[in-house]
Amino acid sequence: MSPSCHYDALILGSGQSGTPLANAFAAAGRRVALVDRAHVGGTCVNEGCTPTKTMIASGRVAYLARRGRGDYGVGGAEGGVGVDMLKVRQRKRDIVDQFRGGSEGRLARAGVDVVNGEGSFVQGKERTLAVRMREGGDEREISADLVFVNVGEGPSRVEIPGLKRVDPGKVLNSTSIMELDDVPRHLVVLGGGYIGLEFGQLFRRLGSQVTIVQRGKQLLPREDGDIAEAMLGILRDDGITVHLSASPTSIKPDDLDSFTLNIKRESAEALEVQGTHLLIATGRIPSTAKLNLDAVGIKTTPKGHIVVNNKFETGVPGIYALGDVHGGPAFTHISYDDFRIIRANLLPDQTPATTPPMPTSIVSKSRNLTPYVVYTDPQLGHVGLHARDLEGRKTQTAKMPMSYVARALETDETRGMMKASVDAETGEILGFTCLGLEGGEIMAVVQTAMMGGLKWWDLEAAVWAHPSLAESLNNLWAFLE
Repeated sequence: MSPSCHYDALILGSGQSGTPLANAFAAAGRRVALVDRAHVGGTCVNEGCTPTKTMIASGRVAYLARRGRGDYGVGGAEGGVGVDMLKVRQRKRDIVDQFRGGSEGRLARAGVDVVNGEGSFVQGKERTLAVRMREGGDEREISADLVFVNVGEGPSRVEIPGLKRVDPGKVLNSTSIMELDDVPRHLVVLGGGYIGLEFGQLFRRLGSQVTIVQRGKQLLPREDGDIAEAMLGILRDDGITVHLSASPTSIKPDDLDSFTLNIKRESAEALEVQGTHLLIATGRIPSTAKLNLDAVGIKTTPKGHIVVNNKFETGVPGIYALGDVHGGPAFTHISYDDFRIIRANLLPDQTPATTPPMPTSIVSKSRNLTPYVVYTDPQLGHVGLHARDLEGRKTQTAKMPMSYVARALETDETRGMMKASVDAETGEILGFTCLGLEGGEIMAVVQTAMMGGLKWWDLEAAVWAHPSLAESLNNLWAFLE
């Protein structure tokens, strides 16, 4: 770190906005400090996308191995699959280290000063952070002309009577569950969102008994009801027990290895679930509690997200908030797009020439078409609007089961469905979901068509390679109603 603690740009948090922004400012000849309390790379690299999808790949191998002899005529004895959890975990750690090392190397080559510590704003001092160093606990102040907050979100917790009596090693979140030594005998998952479903299915495939307890009436509350119902069928087909409209009322330890969770349900009797591990996957909250935002007048929402305008400026001149911490769609690709918008506004010379020019605010067509993928198996890929967004508009909707897709039949991966909504008058594609084999990749094809202004009949008339998953886009539109 520079002997002088004043910089041109100070970035708090090294997520998918902060790290590339630090490199961009350094490339522009600015003096840059990047403060992070844990690891370079943020949630995506260290606790999110990279490690979870690495472990999910191991789960899929186990799933296919069990199916090998019975479904494909290849493999050893039926069900004879061993899981080495230590090997699964080490593979995950190795890939995280590889990704993190790449980020650290780029920052070092750019000349960014990386400060390992936890920062908070200083009362009465503009754009100044007090940083408590990770090693030694010393505190030092760092100031800058521009400050960017990119601290992201972390797992939320729930208050359940009796929870504090349960062995803390058995109460998991989305980070700690990836550090288990052994496969849980019975994993109980609180929450039926993306995180809960991905981990629930993963550990079912690794050999756990899995029960999912979802407070809402459907899984994946963001999704259309028919898509959520199809997902429910897939998980139950995998042997996962799912309780909807259910919530925990209390928990008690039975012994060192198990607990009993009491659950109340709407329109059904209360029940008890005995488990060995509890995954709390009830959502994420912004990591703003320790930033001392009030000290400089930065406003937050009731949930703790930092309030910004459409250029990510807070109400305090020279202080910006990027990524999940400002409450936008909590996806890595959106956080990275935040960086690109900041770069276009503050570092135009570092912005690649594009046609049309890069957006300079969050109001852009690319944001209206925000894509995402849930990495269950099969994947759920979505782009555009949902059914709830189309009320009052004249539309048509097409639904087609994946069992109608030749490539899915050939690979014996026919679970799920496709769904598309279009403007009944103009043919514009308004929303598309694929819950199916490589659903995210099929979604990306439709997203590209939407970005280019193609109509549904353009996809129907296209000549796709045979046999490919994209070829299903010839046939989907015959189901428009």
